Amino acid sequence: MTTMSANGIPGSDPGSDGDWGWFSPRRAAGSGPSAVPHGTPPATPSAAAPAAATPPAAAPGRAPAPHAAGAAPPTADAALIRRTMAEIEPAADAVTSYFYALLFVRHPELRDLFPTAMDAQRDRLFKALLTASQHVEDVDVLTDYLSALGRGHRKYGTRPEHYPAVGECLIGTLSRYATASWSPQTEAAWVRAYTVISQIMIDAAAEDEEHAPAWWDAEIVAHEARTDDIAVITVRPDQPYPFLAGQYTTLETPWWPRVWRHYSFASAPRSDGLLSFHVKAVPAGWVSGALVRRARPGDVLRLGPPAGSMTVDHRTDNGLLCLGGGTGIAPIKALVEDVAEHGRARPVEVFYGARSDHDLYDLETMLRLESRLPWLSVRPVVADGCPVRAAGLAGRLPDAVRGAGRWSAYDGFVSGPPGMIRSGVDALVGVGIPTHRIRHDSLHELVAQAAGD
Repeated sequence: MTTMSANGIPGSDPGSDGDWGWFSPRRAAGSGPSAVPHGTPPATPSAAAPAAATPPAAAPGRAPAPHAAGAAPPTADAALIRRTMAEIEPAADAVTSYFYALLFVRHPELRDLFPTAMDAQRDRLFKALLTASQHVEDVDVLTDYLSALGRGHRKYGTRPEHYPAVGECLIGTLSRYATASWSPQTEAAWVRAYTVISQIMIDAAAEDEEHAPAWWDAEIVAHEARTDDIAVITVRPDQPYPFLAGQYTTLETPWWPRVWRHYSFASAPRSDGLLSFHVKAVPAGWVSGALVRRARPGDVLRLGPPAGSMTVDHRTDNGLLCLGGGTGIAPIKALVEDVAEHGRARPVEVFYGARSDHDLYDLETMLRLESRLPWLSVRPVVADGCPVRAAGLAGRLPDAVRGAGRWSAYDGFVSGPPGMIRSGVDALVGVGIPTHRIRHDSLHELVAQAAGD
């Protein structure tokens, strides 16, 4: 479950399940082929990006930096891009199927970088494009998002030379399906936008390569079944794995190569270097089903880099109001441990929601934390009746929060299924927490992954 501030988009899950990318940069001199599709006439001077918007050349072999002045597409470009997306949205399935068919026919060498089954990948690509088009003018948000994607794409074996091929096929696909809105100006707007997008991703990957591996191998050392469909899995990475409590990673199993799924860390960083995840097997979930029912100690998984910003700001003494639904309690538990380890007492209120008492699979762990941490309060909330193992509340989690008073002095955290996140954020705003102090599973997860796997 990826994490990000309430008013931003992630760095993903989205290297990951939600990964999308490989958009064609207009390369620096001598750094590779042009991004302009085959058969496309060059942009006229009036449509071309101004010189100030072109990132300066970098060292040989390195793409130019993305943060040059004027890097954000102008408002006119953003309007053209959004118009294209609005036109092709009704034909999203056909558009994305055509894009991948075009890519694999023209560049068959790229097929091995993708999972065998492409259905979910097609869906994620279009939804991620839609997300990016909605934020194309927000340079800071888009840079954070794309930098994380660029770092995450390293685990697929993505290289700078792959971007022009993908950009060529993207623009070829858009021009085929956006017939009403496509024009030389529209094409130039897309080329400019993806010049910036791909440069950010390429540079982030190059910088990350200097100090981090593309992935970590991690051996399962413990596999504990909590319910018929939920397991707690603990792994030992093959080398140190730096992360922050509240973050997430992407995970690949040996049974489904190149299929990555997002999972939040279920604890703060530990002195023994072990990492834990809470996994719920969902219907038709390839990865989640394998992790819950097939994985055993000794199996080796692969981890992508950490990402997400649902982390505690230890520069303040604000209280924490945390909403965890289902396995969304995992990063909430990590946040509680993080507060305890920093030694600064601050009130932490946890509302732990589930459909039934049986689904409160980690309640005993949370109650043990509550018994030894005087500043922690844990309130189980069950939709189908009251919890029987602890004093709690009946009903929906957001309603329970609304009925508990005003919380304007607190920072809000929400983790769980997408529907719960939406209603949970609304509830936190309703009890007085401003949106800039609410952190939750990423916008990309809400837009691009729905139920997930």
